Amino acid sequence: MRLKHQEFFKSHWPLLIPIPILLGLISFTLGRYPIGLDDLLKTIYWYINDPTQIIDPNMSTVLFEIRIPRVIVVIMVGAGISMAGSAYQGMFRNPLVSPDILGATAGASFGAAMGIIAQQPISVIQLYAFVGGLLSVFLATRFEKMVKYDPILALVLGGMLVKALFNAGLSIIKYLSDPEQTLPAITFWLMGTFTDVIPSHMIQVGIPLVISGIFLFVNRQRLNVASFGEEEARAMGINTKRVRLEVIGACTLITASSVSICGQIGWIGLIVPHLARSLTGPNYRALIPVSALIGSSFLLICDTICRNAFAVELPIGLLTSILGIPFFVIIFKQKAGRA
Repeated sequence: MRLKHQEFFKSHWPLLIPIPILLGLISFTLGRYPIGLDDLLKTIYWYINDPTQIIDPNMSTVLFEIRIPRVIVVIMVGAGISMAGSAYQGMFRNPLVSPDILGATAGASFGAAMGIIAQQPISVIQLYAFVGGLLSVFLATRFEKMVKYDPILALVLGGMLVKALFNAGLSIIKYLSDPEQTLPAITFWLMGTFTDVIPSHMIQVGIPLVISGIFLFVNRQRLNVASFGEEEARAMGINTKRVRLEVIGACTLITASSVSICGQIGWIGLIVPHLARSLTGPNYRALIPVSALIGSSFLLICDTICRNAFAVELPIGLLTSILGIPFFVIIFKQKAGRA
């Protein structure tokens, strides 16, 4: 039965595309300013054709300046982090790997903290975070030259050391921060939030996502071969070093751009690839797009809950952790039972 539904989703995964679209439409209507579906469709129609016909300007502002950009960014971040997690799990041949394996999240957090303590505007803070994420992965990949007999081990060790370094730097910054102003701002940013999303963020996340998605899609067959191991992939004519560089570059671009906008969001890149793999199997031809669709849907559900379930907005990183841990336990028990 399991093999049958895997074969079905492997060839019919586009059937999942309407799910994030429907969830996005629902999310547009929910919030402190509720909007009916009929009003939503009318406002979008008149905004495109004749903005002067919009009856309620506040509804237009809420939709096009706040909700629509936020929902689209959430969808893109969820899709990107999930694709990065699935690609890394195959490349490292480890089901416990997540997109921050090479320290991208730690570097981005350190960069954001530097921007916050320097009292920079939010756009500069996001730039600091993006550069910090790229820098951390660059340093981690330098270890590959030091352990030539096992490049994957070198990357893992490099990621561990770089994460420890940037986490130590982040702890120093938090220790020296003003407990009344900058420390709460750093702490809130580290918990993850989409509160500060603006329309321009759709471009800042969308361009890296498209570029990285193309690279991962082009390398989907090579990822299938690389998951068998370094020697086996080379024996089948795969340039493993080139594949690693392209996959790492694509995943780093996704992770750094996402974390720079919304802060740390854990468990998405670890749990979603397992859920997608249970539907499609390990074939990356279907695993990458299915991971993107499930990840965008899951993160959108979490964000909608964070916006509406409490009197104040809950940091999304907390909710993904709360939901992610039970999911991981269930998946682990199912795999242990099959073993």
